[in-house]
Amino acid sequence: MYVAPRPDAAEDPLYGIRLGLTGALAFAAIPLLDPVMPTIVAALPVGLIAAQRRAFSPVRVFAGPIAACIIAVLMAWFVVWLQPMAVVYAGAMWLVYFVGFGLILRTGAAPGMLIVIMGVLFSVIGMSGAAAVEVLRNQFILGALLTLVIAPLVYAICPTRTAAPQVDAPRPEQGNVVVGAAIRAFVLLGLSFWLYAVMPPSDIMMAIMAALVLVFPTRRAVFFEAGQRMRATLYGSALAAIILGVFLLSPHLPILLGLIFLAGLWVGQRMLFDPRPHFAYQNAYPAAMALVAGALSTQDPGAAILSRVVLTLVGAFTAAYAVALLDQLTDWRQDPGPAGTAQASSAGG
Repeated sequence: MYVAPRPDAAEDPLYGIRLGLTGALAFAAIPLLDPVMPTIVAALPVGLIAAQRRAFSPVRVFAGPIAACIIAVLMAWFVVWLQPMAVVYAGAMWLVYFVGFGLILRTGAAPGMLIVIMGVLFSVIGMSGAAAVEVLRNQFILGALLTLVIAPLVYAICPTRTAAPQVDAPRPEQGNVVVGAAIRAFVLLGLSFWLYAVMPPSDIMMAIMAALVLVFPTRRAVFFEAGQRMRATLYGSALAAIILGVFLLSPHLPILLGLIFLAGLWVGQRMLFDPRPHFAYQNAYPAAMALVAGALSTQDPGAAILSRVVLTLVGAFTAAYAVALLDQLTDWRQDPGPAGTAQASSAGG
């Protein structure tokens, strides 16, 4: 699975400022848009823009939100159509996961990951009924449209030093990828039922943190990624706790936006200069945004953060262990050792 490299301070010294500005603008839009699911509106622009590298490229920046809109519409129609037939619905969701993981393992590119993520979100929400699916679809479209507005704005305010766009270099995996995709699809289907049982619909964005550990193809990479997701969740929860703790002392929107900007700036600077794997920091900021947006809608923010973090970590590590065990039993890879090391190294930046 291709992982975006660490941003280069020489090429993009304003990366941290741009990231913080993205989070602040996304949160500033919440009172104006009044979304039903503020976690999506808060986290989606941050997650998509944080993944960009080097110079502003309209094709790269706009492709993610547009693809998210298209897949959201298609998945909503698919889920609503099949949801009344429980067995068929479960089988169809497994097939969606299988196709997504198959694309990831065969090509190493991002479209497969987008299919898996959207499949998880809509399949879990679909168990709550057609009305919830329509709400999720509309909120994703709203978040994607907001991203299309914020992205060129933050790049205009904080341009990169380099004019060269990022060129991805995904690498396909070796071995019987059909078996590998089937294993991950079965585990993710079980994880989807777990998330439906324990995760309220308003916090569905946190399900991504638990599901993404499965997109990596080797046992070593799966556990490495599970560790990075744990770090990202802990970093995100710490940032959310600090933001909420200070905000509750002076509950005014400018204070909240300033704290969110500072959190994004800190995350961006750590991505640029911290020698540890950067991907945990990149995922920590969207997690913090989702936690803050979700916690502000509850009466007990501290308990809300704790429950979300525990549920995410339990799901992520259970899924990681299940995939690792099944991979070992089937031995579907041709050469798991060196490839797993290389994959973990690339994830670490």
